[in-house]
Amino acid sequence: MIIYNLKELIDAKSEKENRKIPLTEVAEAAGVQKSAISKMAKNSNYSTTTKTLDALCNYFDCKIEDIITYKSN
Repeated sequence: MIIYNLKELIDAKSEKENRKIPLTEVAEAAGVQKSAISKMAKNSNYSTTTKTLDALCNYFDCKIEDIITYKSN
């Protein structure tokens, strides 16, 4: 199962920048709907594209393995 670490990344960036980062900001940076980012943050078995993952890596200044992890069933 693929797990998104989006909530943790948002929390870490919020703490680092000393401000609350809304999902809307993350969605705009990734070029996707807020509902898609919300599903990713909730790990609701959402499928995304490499373009979105690339945009998230750029926004969070991180590696792909910081955004997603694989957990065997």
